[in-house]
Amino acid sequence: MCTSREQAEQVKERLTTWLTPRGLAFHEDKTRIVHAESGFDFLGFNVRRYRGKLLIKPSTAAQRRIRERLSAEMLALRGANAGAVLKKINPIVRGWSAYYRTVVSSEIFTALDSHMWKLAYKWAKHSHPNKPKHWISDKYFGRFNKSRKDRWVFGDPYSGAYLLKFSWTKIVRHQLVKGRASPDDPALEPYWAERRRKGPPPPVDGMTVRLLQAQQGRCPICRGLLLHADHPPRSPQEWEAWRAVIRKAISKQYIAFPGCGSPGDQRLRLLHTLCQRRMEPPD
Repeated sequence: MCTSREQAEQVKERLTTWLTPRGLAFHEDKTRIVHAESGFDFLGFNVRRYRGKLLIKPSTAAQRRIRERLSAEMLALRGANAGAVLKKINPIVRGWSAYYRTVVSSEIFTALDSHMWKLAYKWAKHSHPNKPKHWISDKYFGRFNKSRKDRWVFGDPYSGAYLLKFSWTKIVRHQLVKGRASPDDPALEPYWAERRRKGPPPPVDGMTVRLLQAQQGRCPICRGLLLHADHPPRSPQEWEAWRAVIRKAISKQYIAFPGCGSPGDQRLRLLHTLCQRRMEPPD
């Protein structure tokens, strides 16, 4: 019977056999083999087996970093108005929850919402030190999000905009890879393309998701992909930037139904911003 050290060496040898033909190698200082019961952190995730079941969660370090970042940002925003708070914090919430929405994150999302609520209340209290608690609550917290029965949503009383919550991001489970399918196998390119196409929808508004599905993810002008799913963001920060890129790259356009002349007979479609500019008549 092999010892744990012997087993580790066997695993390493098999992985080396797979990596070498691909021009890859282990980084000895950054590589270690651990038991699944102990778990390990990788790219902000913690992978560990609990009572025989393998679970992937946001790592403790990643949770600490997001809490510290939210605290630092809210401290720096003291003296700013509610609109500035929403503009700064919402992309952070959206990016972090989008990155971790495919793993076991529900409880962590709820805990982060509680942390963010406390920070928002402290910010409001600092902005109005002489006002009582009920005045602050009535001014900055309410049912700003009409689609949710949540009385304690932080928002801007003047614009009606509100702070997103981590827990509003739907958890989308990762689909297991079929058999021993490898992305390095040229014969399986159709399988991986179809897998990416059926992957979780991007964390954009519901209307954009529905339009992407109706158009099969393609621009009606050039027939190119509206979203490059081959290269999804690989970190919370990339998810933050990704949404801003999408807003610049994709436009919404109203067009009339064929054969209908009524102004009300219109539908919405998505297309590349560049394609839309090319369609516009020159000045």
